[in-house]
Amino acid sequence: MSSVSTLRRLALIEGVSFLILLFVAMPLKYVWKMPGAVQVVGWVHGVLFVLFCWSLLQVMLEKNWPFLRACIVFIASLLPFGPFVLDKKMREWESQ
Repeated sequence: MSSVSTLRRLALIEGVSFLILLFVAMPLKYVWKMPGAVQVVGWVHGVLFVLFCWSLLQVMLEKNWPFLRACIVFIASLLPFGPFVLDKKMREWESQ
């Protein structure tokens, strides 16, 4: 598995964890007063985000990605549906 493939998969997994945090755990905390969900899901999402950032750095160094491309991938990871929108482009970069 290439480093870009690993990055792409991590981006999708991290994106799912972000959506679960936003649309499941946060409502459980603030609407139904169940803060435990945010603690668990937030921790998992944080670990996945760090792994994603590490993988992005590896791809930048290994594949000599332009800084702007890495910035686009990073910014997409901060948006709720960003990794899913960027996935088609990531597949193109994966095949290069």
